[in-house]
Amino acid sequence: MEPHSARVVGTETGFRYLPDRLDEAAQRRLLAEVERIGEAAPFDRFVMPGTGRPLSIDMTNAGPLGWVSDRSGYRYSPAHLRTGLPWPPIPDLLLALWRELTDYPAPPECCLINLYQGVGAKLGMHRDQDEEAFDAPILSVSLGDAAMFRLGGRRRGDPARTFVVQSGTVMVFAGEARTFYHGVDRILPGTSALIPGGGRINLTLRRVTRPR
Repeated sequence: MEPHSARVVGTETGFRYLPDRLDEAAQRRLLAEVERIGEAAPFDRFVMPGTGRPLSIDMTNAGPLGWVSDRSGYRYSPAHLRTGLPWPPIPDLLLALWRELTDYPAPPECCLINLYQGVGAKLGMHRDQDEEAFDAPILSVSLGDAAMFRLGGRRRGDPARTFVVQSGTVMVFAGEARTFYHGVDRILPGTSALIPGGGRINLTLRRVTRPR
């Protein structure tokens, strides 16, 4: 396992790995924000397009747009699919991280929140490609149990490296790395006491539309 960014991938690709970027107090503040978001926009178990096969993780969103998936496809929606209500605002803590760690001239429009709990919770290798603003970076924040994270390249068959991502870690996918394939092989239960009952929460900030 390769725990440090310098050994994971060269920073010239645009990938940044910032372990312990959020201290425990900041993690707890962000967790409280996630809990409030989940009350207003309940987590859902989305399904794969076409097959209707459920994913192994639960999801919700914050921001003007939310990423959703159902039998008709992957897309961004301005409202929760079940409640029909707009998504809650993106927490200020995350917006501040975006301003600090990216040089993109517009704010994120989506904060996708993934909840990993239970045996089999994982996310297969994929790349984020449903956005119009493909030049905008993606910023990822991890809370709770550590995860075995896999980072590949621009093609699905490129060699991939696996490393542990712990609570409080921030990762930025910019430049060439914006289109890198990545996934979560599994979570490591019991590695954090942050989330009651255990589990991992990952938040990804995305700009969906091109700035006007």
